[in-house]
This record gives sequence, structure tokens and C-alpha cells, in this order.
Amino acid sequence: MEEQKNKNTISTTIKKQKKNKANMEVKEKKQSKMNASVKFTILVVALIAIFCVVLTPVTLQNDTFYTIKIGEHIIENGIDMQDPFSWHQDLAYTYPHWLYDLLTYLIYNAFGMTGIYIVTCMLSVTLGLSIYFVNRKLVKNQLISFLLTIGSMYLIRGYIAARAQLVTFILFILTIYCIEKFLETKKKKYAISLIIIPIAIANLHLAVFPFYFVLYLPYIAEYIIANLAETIIYRKREIKRINRKIAKLNKKLGQNEKVEELKNKLKEIQENVDRAKIKRSKELQNPYKLKITNNKNVKWLIIIMIICIFTGLLTPLGTTPYTYLAKTMAGNTTQNINEHLPMTLSSETEIICTLILFLALLIFTKVKIRLSDLFMLGGLCLLMLMSRRQVTMFVLMGSIILNRLLSSALESNTKETLEGIAEKIMNFAGVTVITVLMLAFSWYMGKDKIDDTYIDETAYPVQACDYIVENIDLGKARFYNEYNYGSYMLYRGIPVFIDSRADLYAPEFSGKKDDIFMDFIETSNISKFYEDTFEKYDITHVITYKNSKTNMIITKTNDENYKELYSDKYFVVYERVN
Repeated sequence: MEEQKNKNTISTTIKKQKKNKANMEVKEKKQSKMNASVKFTILVVALIAIFCVVLTPVTLQNDTFYTIKIGEHIIENGIDMQDPFSWHQDLAYTYPHWLYDLLTYLIYNAFGMTGIYIVTCMLSVTLGLSIYFVNRKLVKNQLISFLLTIGSMYLIRGYIAARAQLVTFILFILTIYCIEKFLETKKKKYAISLIIIPIAIANLHLAVFPFYFVLYLPYIAEYIIANLAETIIYRKREIKRINRKIAKLNKKLGQNEKVEELKNKLKEIQENVDRAKIKRSKELQNPYKLKITNNKNVKWLIIIMIICIFTGLLTPLGTTPYTYLAKTMAGNTTQNINEHLPMTLSSETEIICTLILFLALLIFTKVKIRLSDLFMLGGLCLLMLMSRRQVTMFVLMGSIILNRLLSSALESNTKETLEGIAEKIMNFAGVTVITVLMLAFSWYMGKDKIDDTYIDETAYPVQACDYIVENIDLGKARFYNEYNYGSYMLYRGIPVFIDSRADLYAPEFSGKKDDIFMDFIETSNISKFYEDTFEKYDITHVITYKNSKTNMIITKTNDENYKELYSDKYFVVYERVN
């Protein structure tokens, strides 16, 4: 008996040891995966940061110059809703990104243009890391998220600059994250974030304030369609109608037969509905291509969106967040500024390849796309084709959708998970290959920027402005200048005819009858004789590119009305004699 007990004890001990050993092995595997994940994260964060810094241009864009001066003006005079930089009198100005202008000036005042460049690098890195972590959190993979982040930053490299749009890119990608996490968890922190973001947009870059609400529409559309489908398939309206009839008949005497007849009909309908529910449940679990989800949390998302509509009032600009886009679309500026023009798809090879990748995944693989993603993708494609600047939104939001499709396609066609693949490549050879390739690509993208300066003297009249400031009475001069360098001139304290704040010079915003913007466009392309424009605005001086059409005509015709005061390789300054 005692011997049997000993045997049982030994057997139990052995089982416990085996169990403990198995548990230890599981823990070790989990720890190994965790360590590999942490190492991979550290590696990709470093590589993304390097790549984003390399993509950040050293040379400042024209918008940055007026941003600095507007920020300075706000510090000294507040938001007066009037333009102080053009020699045109009493132009109304809306200060569409007043907070960004103010912050940019404070950075410039403390650290100069180097400070602006460093902050732009930091915002670029923040954008890259936001794309990566949002993709990783929502789609739960690392490898594809990393590759798509690099691809996304590469595609929008032309829009990375010291401009307010760089901040709103970050806010928009975070908006998608908060929407998706709120629909998944209904946590208050995501709802609060969704209310804070439009307040920031309305003060940092109100031109894109309406676009914030566009991001809600695909989720709401899917919810409406899902409910509509259930109403039709489950005959909800018919069931309610019959129940109302039964309720009315029950109040009347002698209607028992009709009531019984309606109840039988209701029972028959309910049986059909039950069968439809079973069938639909199976279809929804394994749909052919389109996944439609009736997420009840969308009702709360709609309430959040309605609350957010009123956040546009939380600015010192009044109702401008609601009227700015409508006024812009009503004017001529969007038809004459390159980034607002419709995209010519045939010249956008990278975008064509991206669209082909989407189509290939949807057509030739077994992946299934969410209806909200399909709406988002279709809507962004339409916006992108209407205005080429919207390629940024297509890339940012499309990266998440593409991540879902790619991850689903790869996991259904490979024996290992993507996490397993990432874990395997986190050896010395894998890390070395990834690092070398990314550093080589970063070098290739940045090698031409090594000698760049903050101000490109081929694009901005640096020396010409030196001459103007030193030799011309700016209190009496009325300069005619061109759009692309007007911001630099006002940065130098020279009152301008026009600059890259296009809306300021359109009658929809300026409050003037004259369309200054279109007068410039027609004069610059010689559809209007320059002398007519100069006479209309009583121009005293002209600064123009050496190779401009206006200068070519003045030079070729030896126009005696223009006395050359200054000339360099790129710019020429004239005094209008008569």
C-alpha cells in the first residue's frame, strides 16, 4: 500500500515537472517573440526617423516666409483681420493658420531658420512614426507596417515642408486611429481625442477643417447600408406595420378573426426572417469580397461628429472655418494654382502603380475588403483626381487599407504569420541587410540636398531685395512682382503686389471689386498687356524673373518706359518712368 502511494507521488511529481517545463517553454517562446518585437520596433523607428529627416527639404518654401511675418504681426498687433504686407489698401485677411504662423515665428525668433528646419524634421519624423504605429496598432503587424510607412513617406515627399499641412497630416492619421479604436472599444479617451483634434485643425489650418468630417462618412455610410439591408432582409418595417394593426384591432370588439389572421401572417414572416438570419449570419462570417458590419457604436460616432461640427467656433476667426473652403471653391484661385489642379494620372507613375496594387489584391486574391474601406478608398480616389494635393490623403488613409489587404493576402498564402517572419529576420544578417538597404535608399534620396541652403537664390530675389531695401523709398514705391517670390519680398519688408496667399487677392476674400489674382495671372501669361495692368494699379517699379515673358517683351522692344535699376543672373528690377 505504502509502495503504491510512493509510486503515485513520484508519478504526480513527474507530471508536475513536465507541466512546469512545458509552461517554461511557452513563457520562453513568448519572451523570445516579445524580445524580437521590441528589437524590430527599435530598428524600424530608427530607420523611419532617418528616412524622414532625409526627406525633409533644407530649402524653405515660399509659404514659410509669409508665415514668419504673419506670426510676428500677430505678436505685435493681434489678429486684426486685415493684411499689413501688400501695398493694396484695406485688404481683408482671414489668418487661416494663425496659430501655426504664431508658433513658427516664435521658433524663428528664438532659433532662426535652423530652428524652423529642425522642427520641420521633427514633424516629418512624427508623421512617419504616426503612420507606422497607427498601421501597426490597427492591423497588428510590424513588417508590412514598416514597408508601407517608407512607401507612404516616399509618395508624399513633395508635401513635406515647413507648412501647416504637415501638422494636419499627423492629426488626420490620428483621427482614423481614434475613430477605429472608438468603434472597437467605445472608450471615452478616443471620443475626447476626436473632439480635440478638430479644435486644433480649426486654429492650425482651417482650410482643411471640412475634410475632417469626410473621414467619418465611410463608417456612417456602412452603418446606414447595414441597417437598411437588415430592414429589407428581415422585413422589419412589415413586422412593425402588422404589430400596429394588431394593436389597433385589439382595441376594437369583434375583430378576433382578423387579429388571428394577422398573427399567423406575423408568425410566418418571423419564421422566414429566422431562416434569413441564419443564412445571412453564415454569409457575413465568410463573405465573398465585401465585409459589411453593423457596428452599433457608429450611433455614438455620429453624435461625436455633430459635437465636432461646433468646434469650428472655438477660434478667434469667427465663422471662417465654415466659410473659407466655400469661398475658395467659388473663386478662380484653385483653377490656376498647380497643387489645386486635377491630377493627370498618366504622369503619376507611382500613383498608378499603387492603384494597380489595390486592384490586383481585390481581383486576383481571396482578400475581403470592408465596406467602409471601399467607400474611403473610392472617395479619396475621387478627391485625388479632382485636386492633386489630395494625393496626400489618399496615401495616408490608403496605407491602412492596403495594409489590411496585404496582410490578409500574405497570411492566407503563407504557412507562417507575419510576426513569425519578422522574428526570423531579426538575426544579425537580417538586421544588417535591412539597415544597409534603408541607409542606402536614404542616402540616394538625400544626396542632392547636402549643399542646399535655407534660401534658394535662383528662386528668391535675395540680392535684388538687398538693392531695393537700400536704394528705393518703400513708402512711395508700388512694386509689381510675381506670385512665387512675393512671400520672400514681404519677409524682407517690401510691400508686394501679390504673394502666395492666393485667397487674399481674390474678391471673395479681399472685399474688393478688383480681382488682383486674375490680373496677375493674365498679365504673367500675356493674355493681358502688362502696361494695362501697371496703369490700372499705378505701378512705380517692377521686379521680375530674367526669363519671364514680361521681361522678354520689355527687353526685345527696348521699352523706354522702363529704366533698369538692378540686374543679376536671375532677376531684374525696373523703374517705371512714365
